[in-house]
Parts: sequence; C-alpha cells; structure tokens
Amino acid sequence: MPPVHRELQVRADGFTIEVEMMHKTTNAAGAAHSSNQPERDFFGMGIAPKILDILERIKFKVPTPIQLKVIPLVIEGKDVIGIAQTGTGKTHSFAIPMVQRLVNMQGTGLILAPTRELAIQIDEAFQPIVHAFGMKTACLIGGAPMDPQTQALRRSPRIVIATPGRLIDHIGQWHFLPDEVVMLVLDEADRMLDMGFAPQIEKILRFLPKDKQTMLFSATMPPEIMNIAVKYMKLPVSAEIAPSGTTVERVTQELFIVKREAKLRLLGKILAKYHGAVLLFSRTKHNASKIARAIREMGHRASEIHSNRSLNQRREALDGFKSGKYKVLVATDIAARGIDVTGIEVVINYDLPEDAENYVHRIGRTARAGTCGHAISFATPEQKSDVRDIEKLIKIVLPVSKHPEVPSEEFQESSSGGHPRKDMKRSQGQGRSQGQGRSQSQSRSRGRFHHR
Repeated sequence: MPPVHRELQVRADGFTIEVEMMHKTTNAAGAAHSSNQPERDFFGMGIAPKILDILERIKFKVPTPIQLKVIPLVIEGKDVIGIAQTGTGKTHSFAIPMVQRLVNMQGTGLILAPTRELAIQIDEAFQPIVHAFGMKTACLIGGAPMDPQTQALRRSPRIVIATPGRLIDHIGQWHFLPDEVVMLVLDEADRMLDMGFAPQIEKILRFLPKDKQTMLFSATMPPEIMNIAVKYMKLPVSAEIAPSGTTVERVTQELFIVKREAKLRLLGKILAKYHGAVLLFSRTKHNASKIARAIREMGHRASEIHSNRSLNQRREALDGFKSGKYKVLVATDIAARGIDVTGIEVVINYDLPEDAENYVHRIGRTARAGTCGHAISFATPEQKSDVRDIEKLIKIVLPVSKHPEVPSEEFQESSSGGHPRKDMKRSQGQGRSQGQGRSQSQSRSRGRFHHR
C-alpha cells in the first residue's frame, strides 16, 4: 500500500482539518497501486464477516484506492471528505460501512445525489448488502410519483437516497423525519453545487441533527465545499486519491479541430472505427436530440438522455445502453452524472463543456474502475480559450488529431472563446478573464433553470 501521512491543516478562519493523503509513486496508469505492491483485498479493513461474504458473492475482490482509505475511517465513525475521480468506486466506499454501522445503531442513513439516475444507481448498489440484513431503502427522486415514495417511507427504511428538491418536498409533508438521520452522505457534492442546489442543501443540513456522521464525496474541491465542511462537519479526515482536476489515469485523449458544419461527418467516420459502447456529450438537449437522430440515420443504434426526456425514457435509454441494445448514448452534462456503466469504449465530446471541470467528469465515464478508455473532443476554430482552460485544469496538452477525409482547421489566435453566452457575461463584468475558470456562481445560476 502506498505511504500515508497525516497532517493538520489550519485554515485562515481557524478551522482545522485533519488530512490523510495517499502519495502515489508514479503518475502512470495504476499509480495508486504500485506495480511492486501486492493487491489488497477487503480483509483487514474492519468490515464485518457477513458483509465480506456478500462482497465475495458479488465478486468484489479488490478494493479501489478510495475504498481502501474511506471504509475504515467511516467504520471508525469519523467524518470524511473523499476526493477522487469519477469511476473509482466511491459508492461502495460509503455503502459498505453505512450498512455495517446502521446494523448496530438506531436511526437513518441519508444519501443526497444530484440527479435521478445517480440516486437510482446508488439505491441499486445498496441492494445486495441491505437485503442480507433485512434492511429497506427508499429512493426519492423528482419526476416520479410521490405516492409510491411515501409508501416506501412508511415502511421505515433504514437508508434513504434522494435528490435535494424531492427530499424537501417529503420533509415539508412530514413524510420524512430529518431528526432521525444519524449518517449523511453528500455524493458528487461539486456537481450538486454546479447545478444550483446550494440553497436546498443548506436548508436540508439545517434540518438535520448536529450529532451525526457526515461523508462528503467530490471529484473537485471548490471553496463552497470547504465552506460546507467548516459549518457542518466535525474535524473531517480528507482522503484524497487524486488531485482536484486530474483526469482518469487510463484514459487516452485526442482533439479534432473542425468547423461546426463538419462535426457530423467526422462523427460518422469515428463511429465507423469503434465497435464498443460510445457515450457522446452535447451541450444542449435540443442538439442532443438532433445528434441522436443523425446517428440513427447513419445506421447506428442510438438513444438520448436529457431533461426533456421522461424518467421512464431516461431509464430505458440507460438500461438499453448497459445491455448493448444501443451502441451510442447521447447525453447532456446534467443528465449524464448518474451514468455508471462499465465498458464504455470511447467518450466523444461533440460539444466542449461550458465548464472545464465538466470535461473531467465527462471523460471519467470511460476507463472506470481500472479499465482503459479513450476520449475524443471536437473543437471549432474559435474555441481556443475553451481548450486552454481544459488543459490548464488537467495539466496536459491535448494532442491534436486529423482525419484524412475531413478538413481540419487551426485555432483562431484572436478568439475569445466559443460560447456566446459566456462572452456576453465577460463583457458585462460577470464572467472570467481569458484563461481562468468560470465562476461557480455562474454555473449554479445556470443550473437552477434545469428541472431535476
């Protein structure tokens, strides 16, 4: 196991955080587990024998680095901040110890997630473990009828997984009693803030007892998340597996610079090259529908997932993508946060994200849990600054590729960026200067207008 050190970091406001960091000996793939180190298993981490039997039965053999660090800390009852890339096994790092602790104590475990899909997948991940202990769960998500959720709450679930807005609805109708919460998880906390859920999260946290165990998981660590830690956590131990903003280690990346009208032609050439599952990102739901239709006209099986689709349509698209019914899933950033599919061969950024940090989340959908993957991005000539923002965040230069049958372009040196809305905000003094990250407040204000 890589060397670990603890230190106390004192913030300017006097708040002290005990930090436990795993040092990696190399930046190459698999760095968190040095090639000279034997593989660890789940024994010796304080996990109860009955749960070890369950993990063996569901073929969980080797814990991921975030699981190695977080599970023992949570079993000890500590508050934890887990910073790790997407696809690193974060869900089981809190599911396993939460069930184990709830078996031996009264109260409810609460998990907050930013999207419906992520909440559903967290609920599914709990099922093999809770079933063995006779525990029930309830999944409370927007876009689904209230009555079945109310019935689930009346069956006294020990674990509740919810999106923030729907949880507040149930609290307001006295269906859910927040004072019974003894363990809290904020999953994908950075994404919840990006989507404008900060007021709802603050409201929920004020409802909850102060004497509870809190776990916060995030791929990045913006100041807003540190503020949550300051106000609502008790000397949290930070288990940082990868620096904030790092991309998944086993993902290879490439960039194509083409005119907007050449994107579909380039997409057709790329899809003909890859035979595995392809996850494609569009910036808007309207464009996602157009791209999915164009892909089907190319002869590929494709579906789409975005906020204009009903919950049943989104579930059918995701289940079809998992089963192989669809080769291509076209998604927007907001809808894609719950996509946890093993075996995605390539992620295609048909449109660059508005926020550089979303690039990290996007390409984290491939190369999950130690597998290899590839990420391809399309940029137009005027998007030089957007690409540079991404490169500054991930600390590498994206290699530029050219396709022999599609005309390639060069970046325009005088460009201020590829997003008109972003440029307008800059001119109004609300945006960022070139080369700096877009402010979280802009991201949140935009996210509030998306129905969850």
